[in-house]
Amino acid sequence: MWVSDWSEEKNKEVFGKCANVNWHGHNYKLHVTVKGTPDEQTGFIMNAKTLSKIIQERIIEKLDHKNLNLDVDFIPKTLQPTTENLVYLIWRQLEGALADGVQLHRVQLWETDSIYAEYFG
Repeated sequence: MWVSDWSEEKNKEVFGKCANVNWHGHNYKLHVTVKGTPDEQTGFIMNAKTLSKIIQERIIEKLDHKNLNLDVDFIPKTLQPTTENLVYLIWRQLEGALADGVQLHRVQLWETDSIYAEYFG
């Protein structure tokens, strides 16, 4: 994280060890929860394989091993790719891709074992 309009001292004060003019990285864990009425025959709200494929194509393939500041088409270049911003942007990538009758309930993105952000729409 780095704000170029700030001094090095202010960047370090605000972002701590994440302050780096060349950015930094995390190994995120993503949890997606959907809601709806289960199908009478399958018992599924949504087939987990289908949901997994959507997440893989719309999120994982775009974010994995990428520079979030430069390489991801759905992250504005002027936006800090914080966990809080990412969880909102991930929601926006997923919300129009689900089957009829299926709604996103929660997107939760874990930055570390004890820090995460979640978005409920």
